[in-house]
Amino acid sequence: MGSLNKVMLIGRLGKDPEIRYTPSGSAVANFSIATTDSWKDKQGQKQEKTEWHNIVAWDRLADLAQNYLKKGSQLYVEGRLQTRSWEDQQGQKKYTTEIIANTIQFLESKGSSESTGYASQSSGQDNRQDRGSKDSFGGPPMDGEDYTKDDIPF
Repeated sequence: MGSLNKVMLIGRLGKDPEIRYTPSGSAVANFSIATTDSWKDKQGQKQEKTEWHNIVAWDRLADLAQNYLKKGSQLYVEGRLQTRSWEDQQGQKKYTTEIIANTIQFLESKGSSESTGYASQSSGQDNRQDRGSKDSFGGPPMDGEDYTKDDIPF
């Protein structure tokens, strides 16, 4: 049997997406969304816990994030978990776990009767390969260019 690495989240953006470009010119967007769980404790008091999730979107999804996502936007993100490591300036090894998005759906904002859109890109074993599908905004097919962690500009 194979394995499965799939994440689905609905949450709100904590700040506008940050957009950077790889040396080859591909766009990469970074942003965080918050999800909140709520429950009643034994005394009947409402309790809440907010989790922040770091999202990475590439190419067309990065462009869409830059153009349409603003702090407070509610969205659905689907993707996969990826952990990467690096050394800080003191030589200490650091780790981060991110969600590499392959689908983003912009949900209704408060007081709005319109959904702002939906976009996805196909994902093979590496989400930056196998980009033959178009998103619903009618953009061109994604290119087949490969990226490595060294291409990420942060």
